[in-house]
Amino acid sequence: MSPERRSSFLAEHVDRLARVHLRDLLKDAARGKRLRHRSGPILLDLSRQKLDGVALDALGAHVEASGWQAARDAMFAGAPINTSEHRAVLHTALRASGSQLPSPAPRDALQEIEQTLQRIDALVHAIGLGDASDFGVAPGITDVVNIGIGGSDLGPRLAVRALAPYHVPGLRSHFLTNVDGQSAYELMHQLDPKRTLVVVVSKTFTTQETLLNGTVLRDWISRAYAGDANAVSRHFLAVSANVAAAEAWGVPAAQVYPMWDFVGGRFSLWSAVGLSLALAIGSYNFHALLKGAAHIDDHFRSAPWQENLPVLLSLVELWNRNGHGRGSRAVVPYADLLTDLTSYLQQLEMESLGKQVTPQGQPVAQSTSAVVWGSVGTNAQHAYFQALHQGTDVVPLEFIGVVKPAHDLQANHDALLSNLLAQAAALALGKTFDEALAEAKEGDDAARRVLAAQRTFPGDRPSTVILLDALTPESLGALIALYEHKVFMLGHLWGINAFDQWGVELGKSIARQILPALESDSGHAGSFDTATQALIEAIHERRK
Repeated sequence: MSPERRSSFLAEHVDRLARVHLRDLLKDAARGKRLRHRSGPILLDLSRQKLDGVALDALGAHVEASGWQAARDAMFAGAPINTSEHRAVLHTALRASGSQLPSPAPRDALQEIEQTLQRIDALVHAIGLGDASDFGVAPGITDVVNIGIGGSDLGPRLAVRALAPYHVPGLRSHFLTNVDGQSAYELMHQLDPKRTLVVVVSKTFTTQETLLNGTVLRDWISRAYAGDANAVSRHFLAVSANVAAAEAWGVPAAQVYPMWDFVGGRFSLWSAVGLSLALAIGSYNFHALLKGAAHIDDHFRSAPWQENLPVLLSLVELWNRNGHGRGSRAVVPYADLLTDLTSYLQQLEMESLGKQVTPQGQPVAQSTSAVVWGSVGTNAQHAYFQALHQGTDVVPLEFIGVVKPAHDLQANHDALLSNLLAQAAALALGKTFDEALAEAKEGDDAARRVLAAQRTFPGDRPSTVILLDALTPESLGALIALYEHKVFMLGHLWGINAFDQWGVELGKSIARQILPALESDSGHAGSFDTATQALIEAIHERRK
């Protein structure tokens, strides 16, 4: 990292701790206790981060000087902190019903949210009883297909998979997101159109991928009813801010659930965007999810920085990103049910924090979002952990584990947790050359030394461990809210707007211009750059 991009207040502590190995830091039990904190069902262990008390105090002084409490309170109160779009950021208000603290959000917003939750509860109850005709839904629904992309897909997809043990019997969930027709093709060959309910999720109801997939399923269901538009409409719900567009497309207004400008897509799981999740797990469990998130909201609003999990998590990210220049972070859940967590976090963090200018239009003073990547353990150990242990780049890791599994295969689960703990320990402690040499038995001294060099692990590689008591609706809600507030804190500390996403729009705009050139060979390709023009021409040539 270039000197001008490195936070100067961190440099002294980074340089000082460069001379101290993590295996030595881990000998200090008092330090470990200070870096390990619990809130409800979540234990956050930061003791394997390259921090000591002095460095942590410096980070704490920095965050305290930033006025983070006032910024936090402004978000909860509905101030327009999304300055580029002049919008409030009120995803926390969506779960305020589960909070122990009074919500400072505007009363009209809270009333709209409560009314929508009541609509969702009533619909879920009716479908569970098998007769939702009063809600415009066909009887006998066995499958729900959520069509959306980005925030309209990733949150519900994550939660539906994570909470599989809580699914309502007799109702299966599916997700259709990519514009690639293969998934839609396969779904139509698996499902019964007369028993399928489609939830189309799009704030503007103009999203290309969503409407293309929605039209494919609408035509499929229409064929089953010989074109009876009234029958077809009973298989569709919409979640949108554009009721008129949804109605024009074919979803009756009474079957459209709201999306609000004060909630960004990647923060919208808790709203009607989570309708497919509520159908999958039932209203009781959906409200438990909200309650878990509200618990972390209360914790974030009330705990001092020294014990505040989102604040501590953000400070560690600041330390690794701006102190050490780490360009990526691996997230490795040791739970197959959390297989979609990394994809969810990629959008939550990289879409929110991938900014290079301040709200005032000035270049940022430091590096912002790291690349988030990873996959589930123990699969990950047999894929890329070699590079994490002995490669030339240091990549901070986040290990996520579950203490009590949702199954009774205890031997499997003990093996899973032992691998999580072992990998975190091995990355931190490493293995010295002398230790490796003592283990090497083959060959003469020279051969043993060569072998020992290859079996040496540098260690001193940082990681965080997050343990959930169990993977329940409440703990999942708490975990997601933890990451949401971490994103808020980093946006605040980096001086960027974490709640817009203008970078997503340019490619969409260009794609709309390219589409006509692909649909017909009429010379449109000449208006594009030479590389794009050449590829369009190559596509047309191979189609002949």
